Amino acid sequence: MNSPKPVHRVLFVCHGNICRSTMAESVFTELMHQAGRSEEFVIDSAATSTEEIGNPPHYGTVAKLRQAGIPLVPHRARQVRAKEYANWDLIIGMDSANMRNLRRIFEHEPTAQADDCAKLIKLLSLTGSDRDVADPWYTGNFDATYEDVLAGCKALLKQL
Repeated sequence: MNSPKPVHRVLFVCHGNICRSTMAESVFTELMHQAGRSEEFVIDSAATSTEEIGNPPHYGTVAKLRQAGIPLVPHRARQVRAKEYANWDLIIGMDSANMRNLRRIFEHEPTAQADDCAKLIKLLSLTGSDRDVADPWYTGNFDATYEDVLAGCKALLKQL
């Protein structure tokens, strides 16, 4: 009898949850579908801030994903909560500011304290880089963001 494949629970996080983390959620979802590994993952995305709660993905994210042929995962921006820490195997931030904010959000969560926030990783660290994912909110360059997100998501799928 075949044993079930392990389920990896992955949360992508950026500041507002309308550009980078939503893009990463959609890109990773498509990569796992293409690899025939959809049953192995639970994927979501969230924000560190409350600024965009309830908003759909940014039109630039939607346009870039459409151009790349990647289906947009239906999503409305939400903020990550401290009590969620135990629900995820990996919580992946897009930049150094996200990582600082995630540590603040989880600093009093007992599960996070117990493992010293070991689940928190920056996306491009998976590629061996310490760079931040380009933020199109400020640059308007969704192509650069897509390239960063794609590289990070490919590396994540390979490692899992």
